[in-house]
Amino acid sequence: MTAYVYIVRCSDGTLYTGWTSDVEKRLLAHNSGAGAKYTRGRRPVRIVHLESFENKEDAMARESSIKKLKRKEKLKLVATGNNTPPL
Repeated sequence: MTAYVYIVRCSDGTLYTGWTSDVEKRLLAHNSGAGAKYTRGRRPVRIVHLESFENKEDAMARESSIKKLKRKEKLKLVATGNNTPPL
């Protein structure tokens, strides 16, 4: 199963990082208010960074490492543009 780590930019400019096996479904969940509690009041959100992995364990490990980054480092990661979202 392919798994993805994503960063979304919320309507207030904040960033949220998560993982999923279905990017489109997860984005719809975030934007409908059924996603993470953090994004519910910050809609709409849009994907600004996406990485794919062969399994969920690797994706979850990467998600954890991204969440430990400071905002400035996350913005640098987003700015690299190496991982373009499919949506």
